[in-house]
Amino acid sequence: MTLASLSPQAALPSPSTAVWQLGPVPIRAYALCIIAGIVLACWVTERRLRQRGVAPGAVLDIAVWAVPAGIIGARIYHVVTSPEKYFGAGGDPMKAFAIWEGGLGIWGAVAGGAVGAWIAARQLGIPFGVVADALAPGLPLAQAVGRIGNWFNNELFGGRTTLPWGLEIHRMDPDNPGHALRDDAGQPILEPGLYQPTFLYEALWNLGVVALVLIVDRRLKLGRGRAFALYVMGYTVGRFWIELMRTDEANQILGVRLNVWTAALVFLGALIYFVRVRGPRDYLIPLGPAGATTPPPTSDLSQVDLSERETPARAAAPEGYRVVSEEQYAAWQDTGVVPPAPDDDTRPADGEQSGEAAATDLASGDDEPADDPSAARTDRADATGARPADRDS
Repeated sequence: MTLASLSPQAALPSPSTAVWQLGPVPIRAYALCIIAGIVLACWVTERRLRQRGVAPGAVLDIAVWAVPAGIIGARIYHVVTSPEKYFGAGGDPMKAFAIWEGGLGIWGAVAGGAVGAWIAARQLGIPFGVVADALAPGLPLAQAVGRIGNWFNNELFGGRTTLPWGLEIHRMDPDNPGHALRDDAGQPILEPGLYQPTFLYEALWNLGVVALVLIVDRRLKLGRGRAFALYVMGYTVGRFWIELMRTDEANQILGVRLNVWTAALVFLGALIYFVRVRGPRDYLIPLGPAGATTPPPTSDLSQVDLSERETPARAAAPEGYRVVSEEQYAAWQDTGVVPPAPDDDTRPADGEQSGEAAATDLASGDDEPADDPSAARTDRADATGARPADRDS
């Protein structure tokens, strides 16, 4: 009696086609899933950035850097960890650039995307920790959607199983990528037996990580990149045990798949960061033209000035951001008054003089006021609105 004979009638099917031709252009299911995941991640990140005070549309400026850098990083990781396919005997180095043939490593994608997001954050004047925490639930959501592309490709499955959710796998045609081999009757050929749907396990696990980050972040108000560290820990725990189930070809160290070691090391790094880093969540107030206007009111529609909508114009991008506390951010939303910069806390109030300045006036006998009070207030307002956020925090 073989394992195949014990297979139950119930099974998860797999698509027999993963590429469709639109004229001369191939439409790949895997690429569509990646794009859909990126769109969802951008949507989630945009909402979370705006909740922390970042101007609308900033996620697009971040994505312009993060997405290409993530793809490049993913490809570099794949090529470096599987060099024999490109530089070994019979390998073709030019194939290292054939990204459309598959081969993207999630570890390189996250690392490369982080570098791109860091560059964009510096250009926008947003602390990188704010960007990373905003990305935290969007990344596992994108990964969950991207794993559906592996289902279309009939890849990344585990060992044989008799479970009722065992996966049917088609024998793919090497001469016609993205299509299953067919028998004389034109029916797609299946591999014998059923297999563990590890792509599905990872997709479901990633959705759990999304929920974990959102729930913990809401309760603890994580900041300084700790929400991102929580995502990394949650993902690597799942990837560790799922990777052990996979049977596709992979390089090994001490008899264990390379990605298992990577998951363990990355988890430890994220855990150390999560435990050691402390601090409140940062909120941002835009400076420059975008911060000159009062934030949107929270009152009813009867108090909205419709005349302001007669000549709609695109809002100017902020010149930078000021990092404030949650209480200061809430006060700014209610009143539109930008809180003073930290350096202003040590300055004397209007109408007061420091001891040194007072002594100078007494010595000179000058009893005239030094400056017009209105001018002093103007200078003070300029000073409080001119410092961008620390771009390296």
